[in-house]
Amino acid sequence: MSAQTPPPATPPPASTAPTPAAAVPALSADEIVQKYLAAIGGKEAISQVKSVYTESSVQVMGNEAPSTTTIVDGVGYKSETDFNGARIVSCYNDKGGWTVNPMMGAADPTPMPDDQYNEGKSNIYVGGGLYDYAGKGAKVELLPTDPAVKTYKLKLTSKENVDSTYVIDATTYLVKSVTTKGKMQDQDVDITTTFSDYRKTDVGYLLPYAIDLDLGGQFSLSIAVKKVELNKTIDPATFQMPKPETKPEAQPAAKSGSN
Repeated sequence: MSAQTPPPATPPPASTAPTPAAAVPALSADEIVQKYLAAIGGKEAISQVKSVYTESSVQVMGNEAPSTTTIVDGVGYKSETDFNGARIVSCYNDKGGWTVNPMMGAADPTPMPDDQYNEGKSNIYVGGGLYDYAGKGAKVELLPTDPAVKTYKLKLTSKENVDSTYVIDATTYLVKSVTTKGKMQDQDVDITTTFSDYRKTDVGYLLPYAIDLDLGGQFSLSIAVKKVELNKTIDPATFQMPKPETKPEAQPAAKSGSN
């Protein structure tokens, strides 16, 4: 009998199973908030910022509109946009809010409804709604997310009982988006603001230079920040609603002729 060499063993097929994604660290809601604050510069850097003034370009409906935003920490927020010659203003202070929007039939300053004011009141604070949230009477709750997405989701509930959902990147701990409830043409919609292109300012505080706004899929706009000034001196009166201009009453025409 002749010896036979056994055939070489067939190597097992390479595994096609996907490599499991790295687990997102299990953190509490408050731990995520603290990491977010550290990511945007830390509490010390944020506390140095008393005011923020930005100049931006707004892309809306295929048109470009110049816009400015002014924030004095805890005092007020004011956004002004010049759209096709119409000046649109949205303003909040620590007591109320007002708007000017000729395109919506409000050419004069008009007080905001309470629900609209409560939804945007957190804009008056540098650092956003998550900064010192407990001191403002708010609370945060960790919401479930898909681990493969590598984000955290927090629900912030203000003392006025207004909910905002924050999506935070699990790697950078920067806010990717914030979703709140609002109205569009008298319909309740989700308003989602997406932030990107974060840049560091001179004091170490990070700000997003690209902001996209989506109003329930019915309307959207994009904001590109062009200029930022920190700690600029700003008169608090700029956040107070001006009184409508009073037009002089027409004088009756003089009658001609003699008695």
